[in-house]
Amino acid sequence: MNRGTTDTLCNSSDYLVCSNCHKVLRKDKKILIPQPARGPSAFIPEKEFGQANDVDKCIERLVEEYCTSGRMDNITKVMSLHPQYLESFLRTQFYMLRMEGPLPYHYRHYIAIMASARHQCSYLINMHVDEFLNTGGSSEWLNGLEYVPQRLKNLNEINKLLAHRPWLVTKEHIQNLVKTGENNWSLAELVHAVVLLAHYHALASFVFGSGINPERDPETSNGFLPVVKNKFCVCDLANDNIDNTCLTSNNDKNMDYESEIEVLMEKMKKLQEEREDEEASQEEMATRFEKEKKESLLVVSGAFDDDVVSMSSVSRYIEDSGFGYKDFARRGEEHLPTFRAHDYSWEDHGFSLVNRLYSDIGHLLDDKFRMVYNLTYNTMATHEDVDTTMLRRALFNYVHCMFGIRYDDYDYGEVNQLLERSLKVYIKTVTCYPERATKRMYDGYWRQFKHSEKVHVNLLLMEARMQAELLYALRAITRHLT
Repeated sequence: MNRGTTDTLCNSSDYLVCSNCHKVLRKDKKILIPQPARGPSAFIPEKEFGQANDVDKCIERLVEEYCTSGRMDNITKVMSLHPQYLESFLRTQFYMLRMEGPLPYHYRHYIAIMASARHQCSYLINMHVDEFLNTGGSSEWLNGLEYVPQRLKNLNEINKLLAHRPWLVTKEHIQNLVKTGENNWSLAELVHAVVLLAHYHALASFVFGSGINPERDPETSNGFLPVVKNKFCVCDLANDNIDNTCLTSNNDKNMDYESEIEVLMEKMKKLQEEREDEEASQEEMATRFEKEKKESLLVVSGAFDDDVVSMSSVSRYIEDSGFGYKDFARRGEEHLPTFRAHDYSWEDHGFSLVNRLYSDIGHLLDDKFRMVYNLTYNTMATHEDVDTTMLRRALFNYVHCMFGIRYDDYDYGEVNQLLERSLKVYIKTVTCYPERATKRMYDGYWRQFKHSEKVHVNLLLMEARMQAELLYALRAITRHLT
């Protein structure tokens, strides 16, 4: 393929240019032109979801009862690989958007737009533009934040911090929002807004991490200027077999893919035996957490060219578009204290506060967190009767570690043993920079695992991220109250 042809592909309106395109050119490799988006995911073969007429009756009922869009959208189709979780997710989202609560209905959808815009998630933005209009929202607000009420504009700071650096949220941010005045928020309204912000930040991670395809062309979605289109570069979707050294270490390259699962299972068995033989001291556990936190600095997310992304249509819904994730454990910034779950946890503190200020949402969120954390089919790829508890906990706790949250009773040495580097890159990208996720990252870890198992990973990452954001926000609200 000549240079001109490749450049045309990568500069088309449907795809973004990325650094891998230049690798294609340098190596003069042939790439396959991807077909138009088909199926719910650009990462998962359509056959994994079965035929439309094979949809489980239980899932049909869930869609009819809880889908806010009134149809089975692509997020629902991908999540339907785990029906138990799907029910909990849909019930919670329906309650936030459709049931009686502190916020007006059109506010809820506009807040969803603001949250989704932090990660340039066109899929969610376009979905909630429609919902916003259907619930009586003013079309003028869709021209940008300068057209919305000041109290909605005032959410910008906490939206920005929760999306990218939630550890910076303080009681002063809460006080500024609830202070007396015509644009103030009640605590109940603010909690509802915070739950929505955290939900849609995390859902954007799932959308990008799972390669969710749009159901339709954004240009005809709602009559308003569309935001960025599907952000999968042609060279990510193509079968080009390009080496990606940032994703794969030499050890990973030398590993026989077929033995990957056996090696992981052996590590799990060994760790379990060591745990039973000798328990590490609290000092050693703290040291291992600090080591893992600092090592997460060395995990670099996928290459990304900020100049490629057009922010013009996204920036109308946010302020300070250049603000993004920075590692919690940045060198030279030791003053940031670790968030110890022993001092403020979801179970003992966050749950009761959120449930008191926004009735019943605590129960729904708690059910969703527990569902994804405990979800198991006791399988790993082709292996059956496998206890995956250790692996699920490592995934969940690694996300919290990147956000500076430590569990005193967890041995963070297990993270390094169980999570290979390519998986850590994927986790960090999907959790902290989801708009950078690519099919190559998705394909690059756990190569022999089923797609449904990788979707489960994405669900764990999504819920771990949401819980981390809520913990920081709810702790700040607690400090404001005390």
